[in-house]
Amino acid sequence: MRIDYHTHHVRCGHASGELEEYVLRGIEIGLEELGLSDHMPLLHVDPATYYEGSAMLMEELPRYVEEAFHLKEKYKSQIDIRIGLEGDYIEGYEADIERIIKAYPWDYVIGSVHFLGEWDITDYRQTHGWEGKDAYAVYEQYYDAVKKAARTGFYDYIGHFDVVKRFGFKPERDVTGLENAALDVIKECDLAIELNASGLRMPVAEMFPSRRILEYCYTKGIPLTIGSDAHQPERLAQYLDQAVDLLKEIGFNKLATFEKRNRTLKPIGNAFFHV
Repeated sequence: MRIDYHTHHVRCGHASGELEEYVLRGIEIGLEELGLSDHMPLLHVDPATYYEGSAMLMEELPRYVEEAFHLKEKYKSQIDIRIGLEGDYIEGYEADIERIIKAYPWDYVIGSVHFLGEWDITDYRQTHGWEGKDAYAVYEQYYDAVKKAARTGFYDYIGHFDVVKRFGFKPERDVTGLENAALDVIKECDLAIELNASGLRMPVAEMFPSRRILEYCYTKGIPLTIGSDAHQPERLAQYLDQAVDLLKEIGFNKLATFEKRNRTLKPIGNAFFHV
């Protein structure tokens, strides 16, 4: 399966390229399924005073969905477009998140933890947030949020599972227990996770999640999908050849795909492609 389920476009404020540019790029490189999955609007901070370009504005959400469905129909003979949302889990804002998720006919919703309170741990402008903190305590808080996200029932899979490592801040203590406990909840809730290849271009220089975590997923029977987390059309499917090779090395032979909130496992196949 030549798929990419994690993409962003200009509406999110920190990406470039219109939705149609991603679709055309997907057709050009031979994707079979393209997931459009832009960021949910911010709920717990004021977009006017928070860091610029953190997510799409609330008034853009219906326009995003409308355009995505238009493109799905326009290019249906050339590529299968799946319409999704990267739905941030924000503790204390579950009712607001649920309203957004129920308001639209998504094919899938990614459950991602970016925020610990008002601190976006994935924003390069906010790495100062680590100053003076016990890194292990941050990891505990992060994986606690992942478990809570999984238990909401809002999401189809968990995005970039160990993204807390993005900027290379890691505790001296072993975090295997924290990771496995969160994965056990994901399994209990019958969710998938993604292998997000974008970590290869981040300071941590490692995909999200690590090989060790993927091996644990394999032993637990947790399904995997893949995504480039592209924020520019030219990065669509970037490093997904390496992602697929890694999954096959571990033993995975199927990828999770999503349509109308239903998960289907499809054979990986013998080869992906290099982008």
